[in-house]
Order: sequence, then structure tokens, then C-alpha cells
Amino acid sequence: MDEIQVPTYFLCPISLEIMKDPVILSTGITYDRICIEKWILSRKNNTCPVTKQLLTDIELTPNHTLRRLIQAWCTLNASYGIQRIPTPRLPVSTSQISKLLKDAKSPKLQIRCLKRLKSIASENETNKRFMEAAGASHFLASVIIKANRSAADEVLEEEFELTKPEDEALSILYQLQLSETSLKFLIGQNGEFIESMIRFMKSGNYESRTYAVLLLKAIFSVVDQVEMITFRGELLKELVHVLKDEISPKASKAALQLLINLCPVGRNRIKASEAGAVQVIVDFLLSHPTDRRVSRFASDRGVRIIHSIAKFSGSSSSVLQEMLQLGVVSNLCLVLQMDCGSKTKEKATEILKMHSRAWKNSPCFSIAFTSSYPA
Repeated sequence: MDEIQVPTYFLCPISLEIMKDPVILSTGITYDRICIEKWILSRKNNTCPVTKQLLTDIELTPNHTLRRLIQAWCTLNASYGIQRIPTPRLPVSTSQISKLLKDAKSPKLQIRCLKRLKSIASENETNKRFMEAAGASHFLASVIIKANRSAADEVLEEEFELTKPEDEALSILYQLQLSETSLKFLIGQNGEFIESMIRFMKSGNYESRTYAVLLLKAIFSVVDQVEMITFRGELLKELVHVLKDEISPKASKAALQLLINLCPVGRNRIKASEAGAVQVIVDFLLSHPTDRRVSRFASDRGVRIIHSIAKFSGSSSSVLQEMLQLGVVSNLCLVLQMDCGSKTKEKATEILKMHSRAWKNSPCFSIAFTSSYPA
């Protein structure tokens, strides 16, 4: 590649690499599909990277002429080690997706259609956008909710079922990276969708439990605080179980983030404590000692959750005594010596200051704070 000069108009303005699937934006500038889709859809930009014009239309038109020129140029320069780019597959059309969604309503065709939808979603960002526009999120949610309603009657049958429609639907929903509008739609299903996620966390396989927690994290990122109060304590209980089981690093991180968001609201801090969150967080503070990145993440999030619980606990609260017995105080002192962020250390110090009288008998506390706080 160093011995030959690549025509500049073959290069994507974003990646500065030869385009494999050139597409024209409404501003007339050509980009590689994967780059401009990431710019618009993943990064939520609404301007043209080159012209900075506001995009009123994000439709991408394949630049077949340029793609053929690039392919011909690659063939002519094969002796320089340049490989010919393959002809890209066109994004699926909305009508094709609509037909798949219609066929998927048939029990006999459902699994096959869901697998096809999953494959389509994995191909590119445009397909995901078309699927959401065609109402895929509504249909997939209905599959999950319906399964939750009839779960009690189908337990024996499910034991012998290798692939369940609701598991496929859940994985596709997460894969779609839904917009805020679609996420709010899921919340508005009379709480049934959230109940379905709780069931997945309680009795699903490890993969589905992970998808459920990750999807809940996305959902709660667009939920008002008032709505957070209405959810049952069972949600917090299952989040604690996900942390305890350590089903996957992604699930653990999402569960920690959800607890951070939920604990400060209403009586959720008490529900979290009753669900055993304190013990699990203490374990997390000392988990993965050989992995500094994971340990630091666990410490940062764990301290924030303990801070939320401790902040609203009275000086004579049984929660504080439980924290003392479970080793929270000694672990908070340990956090002060760990490679944590300054804000994490500040919160740990604040917790220790907050309840210095209740915890004054802790050996760790007296060593670290006797010189600064009255006995």
C-alpha cells in the first residue's frame, strides 16, 4: 500500500480508509456506510461530518458507481497486495421486516422468524433502525410479556425446549439498542415488561439474565424518579442475586449501576438492604484482587450504593449495626488505601464521618479516625 497512491475520493472522510460500502448522505458527501451509520446512530450526531450541515434526512443512498470504480482499481492493483472489496449486501427493506414480523405471529414459524430477525439486526445499524421503525420492539415485547403471563402453565414443557421464543426476543431487543421512545414504550406496558425482566433474572439462563439486566439499565436511564418508586422490592432482590452469582462482568456492572440509580429513591434503600445488598457489596469491594480495573469499578459503584443506604439511616438504625457486623467499616477503611478515584475516597470518608458515633467501637475505625473525630 506504501508503493501506490490511493485516489483521495476512494477514502472515507471519517476513517480515511478505502470505502467498502460507499453511500451518499443527503448533503451529497459520500462516506463508508459503517462509519456514517456509527456517526449518526451510535453517536447520536445530526450533522454532516464534512459540511457541518444539519441533517433533515438520514437516508443513505448506495454509491454504486464509486463502489465499482474502487473494485476495478483494487483488481488492477492486486499485484501490490490490494484485495478487491466484495459487493456489499443491501440493507433489508422495511417491507421485508414487516413480513417477518407478521409471519412470526404464527407459533410454527415464530422461532425461525425470530432467528432471521436476529441475523438481520446483527448485520448493520441501518437494519436495526428499519426494524425499530417497522414496530419490531412492540412485537418482541409482546412475545416476552405473553410468555411471562403463561409461564406458570408451561414450566414442564419449557424444561425440554431448547430455544424459547422469549429468549430470542429478549436478545434481539437488547441488540437493537432502542431509542428513548421505544424504551419508554416498554415501561408503559402496565409494568408487565418489567415483571417479565424480573422473571428472566430469577429463572432464565445466564445469557437471558444478562440481557434482562442490560435492558433494564437502558430502560431506567429514561425513567423519571417518580416511576422508580412504583417498582416492587423483588426487582432489587433479583439485582442483588445477579451480583452475587456474578453471571458476567457486563451484568454485574449493569446491576451495580441500577442499584445506584434506584437506592436513593423512596424506600428503595431499605428494600435493597433487606435484599442483602450490603453483604454483596462488601464482597464486591474485595472481589477480583488481581484485576485492578474490575476491582476499581466494583469499589466505585459499591461505595456509591452503600453511601445511598447509609445516608438515610439513623444513628441507631439496625442497618448501621448490620453494616458494622458485615465488615463495611473495615472495607471502607480499605477503600481509602486502594487505587480508587478521589470521589470514591471522598464518599467513603463521608460515610465514616456520618456514622462515627455508631461505629466508634470498630478497631479499623478507631485507628483511622481517632485522631480526627471524638470518641
